[in-house]
Amino acid sequence: QVQLAESGGGLVQAGGSLRLSCEASGRTFSTLSMGWFRQAPGKEREFVAAISWMGIDIDYADSVKGRFTISRDPAKNTVYLRMNSLKPEDTAVYYCAASPRYYGGSDSGGYDYWGQGTQVTVSS
Repeated sequence: QVQLAESGGGLVQAGGSLRLSCEASGRTFSTLSMGWFRQAPGKEREFVAAISWMGIDIDYADSVKGRFTISRDPAKNTVYLRMNSLKPEDTAVYYCAASPRYYGGSDSGGYDYWGQGTQVTVSS
């Protein structure tokens, strides 16, 4: 069973930066594709970013392109989401997700494992 542990959320002013981390355990990290999703109050969960097994395939939601960067460190079994130029509309609970498939993609149905979520709040 894969377990995911997120960290790094918090309160930041608009224009600021945060880095989210998600450590995976229970399966060889190199055989997990990873994704980040978020859910704002009263809204559905939405795709943020995804990365394939070896980090070759990467995708971002249009709303975060050029501001967010997803990366993975196999030595630490960890995937990161670097978030720059944060906006109030980025406020949400951010979830890490994992899939045993080469690339989980932008659909939440492509992922089998989910973290508990970490709150990101951007003040104006």
